[in-house]
Amino acid sequence: MRIAVLTSLFPSSSFPFEGIFAERRWRGMRDRGHEVSVTHPLPRTPWPLARGRWAGIHAVPAREERDGIPVEHPRYLHVPRVPLRNARVFARAGLQSVLRRGRPDVVVCDYAWPSSAAAPALADAGIPCVVSGRGSDVLEVAGEAGLAEPLARFLCTAGHWCAVSEHLLARMDELGGGTGTLVPNGVDLDLFHPGNRVLARRDLGLREDAPLVLVVGHLIPRKDPLLALAAFAALSVPDARLVFVGEGALAEDVREEARRSGLDERVTLVGAAPPERLSSWYRAADCLLLTSLREGRPNVVIEALACGTPAVAVDAGGTSELLVDLPELVVGGESRRDPVRIAAHLAAALESPPSEERLTNAVRALSWDRSLDALDVCLETAVGVRAG
Repeated sequence: MRIAVLTSLFPSSSFPFEGIFAERRWRGMRDRGHEVSVTHPLPRTPWPLARGRWAGIHAVPAREERDGIPVEHPRYLHVPRVPLRNARVFARAGLQSVLRRGRPDVVVCDYAWPSSAAAPALADAGIPCVVSGRGSDVLEVAGEAGLAEPLARFLCTAGHWCAVSEHLLARMDELGGGTGTLVPNGVDLDLFHPGNRVLARRDLGLREDAPLVLVVGHLIPRKDPLLALAAFAALSVPDARLVFVGEGALAEDVREEARRSGLDERVTLVGAAPPERLSSWYRAADCLLLTSLREGRPNVVIEALACGTPAVAVDAGGTSELLVDLPELVVGGESRRDPVRIAAHLAAALESPPSEERLTNAVRALSWDRSLDALDVCLETAVGVRAG
């Protein structure tokens, strides 16, 4: 099958850790014998005035190859505060790039927004389209962003969609007026598996005796790292350490709040890490902490559990689906965003963690093979229905 992926998030030479789980999915489909190409449109940059992230975007080449998968980065004009217009321009630039390579059997709009805006043009061209939902690309877009109506229209036009969690799939079914397919992300159990905590800490240059709480993910408002910091501040474990693995716009806010709270000696920001290094962080930690406002089905929880590390998580989106057999780790209810309550769950997990067997069993079935099986069925159904 010739699969063209149109996406707003994929690793690149400038941002190698962004969307690595999506890259893993499409690399797996390539390894199954499918011909996979990726189109990742990027906004035009105000060069030579570009600074920070804009400079990184400017540096991304028009074409590159990642592990044998060709990736194109056509540019489009992004105008602030006009999201529907931007989605349509994104889709137009992306589809021009896709069709220059030849007609695909199916186009996957990976990350529902803005890529689903390509659905009307694909329908006109008679090319099957599947919209893949990941989390905020559906929940935030159809929620506070106020774009439920156009997203619903694009889903209806596509006629086929999939999502990484039951919670997310239910919302897409509601918007699209049909039934989609659950295609959860898998976990690489050869990489993410239990190991010796002391050796992992030595490898990372960490103290071997102090309890270690880990936060993994972008330091952005949706992940709410400041709530994680507030919960850690409320934790009555004086020698505990908190490590943030990730980058983002709130990094300096986290550092400043740690200084203001007198926690700067116990809080460390180490930046982004590749998967191989990330697995060492999970094994070194006593507990992962996740305080997101919205989630699809968080990969960090899957990876931590696979490494035998407890994951205390605020109930959001599909998070609790991963912890259905570990309910003591879920901070739910109306007060779930109370830092004192989160700290209580964290203290309990540090004092009396679930067994390694319970933790790893919770995600043992989430292999990439099963995930790709489900995706294969989803794409074959879309292609078969349109062809018929």
